[in-house]
Amino acid sequence: MIDQAELSRLTLEYGGDWGLQHSHRLLKLVAEIGRGLEFDAEVMWIAAYLHDWGAYPAWAQKDVDHSLRSKQVANEFLTTQGYPEAKKNLVLETIEFHHAPGTERSLEATLLRDADALDFLGTVGVLRNFSINPRDLRNAYNETIRRRDRSLSILALPRAQEIAAERVEDMNTLLATFEAQTQGCF
Repeated sequence: MIDQAELSRLTLEYGGDWGLQHSHRLLKLVAEIGRGLEFDAEVMWIAAYLHDWGAYPAWAQKDVDHSLRSKQVANEFLTTQGYPEAKKNLVLETIEFHHAPGTERSLEATLLRDADALDFLGTVGVLRNFSINPRDLRNAYNETIRRRDRSLSILALPRAQEIAAERVEDMNTLLATFEAQTQGCF
């Protein structure tokens, strides 16, 4: 019932190339870490595209967590689309808890949370943080370390943990090279 091409277009319009590509990466990660598990692929697709809308300038609100704001925006969007209530509630749970630790959530919420955490690890995670803070290398470095540690602490699915180990190894190698080339400033 949701026009996937339109949702992709809107994600690009509001979230830019980062928002669109982030959603694509999440869906590929969900497919990999969810292999052999039974989950609602349509719910995952919609949640992957809507989960960060509350952080985009069109909807972001000061002092409102982007997960909660994204849930509000997604609720409005899905309601106007006439999306079925039960599925809508699963999408909304998945969005609301995409940064929250714990395993007492639906499989869909766990899949998106683990995929999102993985997307902050490895080379993509490092480059993301440094591109956000191009003139403040200390902040970029510290944020990279913080996100690495936080992401590792919330992963629940075994395959996600395996992928994380590989990505953290790459990340640590890259950070060690950065540390060496900045003459020990970090």
